[in-house]
Amino acid sequence: MRILILANHFITIYAFRKELIKKLVDAGNEVYIALPKTKEIEYFSNIGCEIIDTPLDRRGTNPISDIMLLLQYIRKIKVIKPNIILTYTIKPNTYGGIAARICRAKVIHTVTGLGSVYIQNMWQKHIAVLLNKIAFKYANKVVFLNEDNKEFYKKLGIISEMQNTMIVPGSGVNLKKFKHVEQPSGDKIIFTFVGRVLQDKGIEEYLTAAKELVKNYNNVEFEVVGFVDEERYIKLLNEFDRKGIIKYLSKRNDVPQIMAKSSCIVLPSYGEGRGTVLQEGAAVGRPLITCDTYGCKENVVDGYNGFLCKTSDAESLKIKMEEFLNLSQEQKALMGKRSREKAEKEFDREFVVKAYIQEIDKICQGEV
Repeated sequence: MRILILANHFITIYAFRKELIKKLVDAGNEVYIALPKTKEIEYFSNIGCEIIDTPLDRRGTNPISDIMLLLQYIRKIKVIKPNIILTYTIKPNTYGGIAARICRAKVIHTVTGLGSVYIQNMWQKHIAVLLNKIAFKYANKVVFLNEDNKEFYKKLGIISEMQNTMIVPGSGVNLKKFKHVEQPSGDKIIFTFVGRVLQDKGIEEYLTAAKELVKNYNNVEFEVVGFVDEERYIKLLNEFDRKGIIKYLSKRNDVPQIMAKSSCIVLPSYGEGRGTVLQEGAAVGRPLITCDTYGCKENVVDGYNGFLCKTSDAESLKIKMEEFLNLSQEQKALMGKRSREKAEKEFDREFVVKAYIQEIDKICQGEV
């Protein structure tokens, strides 16, 4: 089979879907990946994929650029003639979906999250809804990472009650890479924020809570790991780092090792597809603190393997972090053990890979 994958960035494919792609290649399929070209993309070339350089502005709203992206997708589909198309993230879902509909190609869309346009109720929301209705109407399958996002799309009319959908537990975690490590001992407590640095991830609430807690505790450290996706935060991160409130570690390739040294993984996000960072933290055996909202709350049983705070509420986050600080070492270790157990039962990436391969086979064989 010829399989075309549409994505917005190398990291979204490498970090979350490389195991699926490797399985598809190993099964003898021709796999094409259309995304902006980078040096790192050679990884996929080396395992046998055909890379198609497809520039796109992930966060831009220029209609001319978006029309150009749509035309690129149409041309690529007509040339490749894929048996099936897999799309991930907002722009590939939208414009890849419209292109697939125009070319009458089979397609599986994966809604990896709602994105800022919906979370912040931006002015482009009505346009996004209209375009997604067009893109998703005849999709062979629409995959969601949580039930709330599915219901949200139904409420907006992007998908219908009759739509063929599937829910998977996020991208899953490679449990061999994110191995269980015992909770760190000693008096020092390290909170670690891992994720793209932007408002929707709750970075402002995290920094505010950190600023308050360092005043009252001399045994606490705060880390921020991830590349800055909104430039306005560069100055703020550097300022907090210089004052000793946080340690900004930037984008890192050794996240499992960083998590292993951490006491607790914190992601006060306004909403996730399924919060892969939280699942990775759980796999390492770390207690989690996140918001009581879609895509985040599914990873935490409040008080059992972590804590849930209110969304966009620095004070609520601070209270939950302080609650964690006041646990005994034994209680912290028990929370971490429970996180790992939850990861093994629910978050194994093999579950997700198997679900996609089964759906691809069904669709290509005409069963769906």
